[in-house]
Amino acid sequence: MMEFLYFPDNKLEYIPAVATLLLFMVLAYIVFMMFRKKSKKDEEKMKSFEKQVMDHLEQEENKSKK
Repeated sequence: MMEFLYFPDNKLEYIPAVATLLLFMVLAYIVFMMFRKKSKKDEEKMKSFEKQVMDHLEQEENKSKK
């Protein structure tokens, strides 16, 4: 019924699978941190841009009132 499952008697055969799993988990964490860092930079850029736009709009509004 479940012939595709294989549980080796020699437990040393699990070492490559565990090593591969750990490798991919570490790589996934590194990529996650890179995305997070990039997102933080983009957020700061957008806040700066938003401030510039709001300042510009405020100046235009003040000019039109005069």
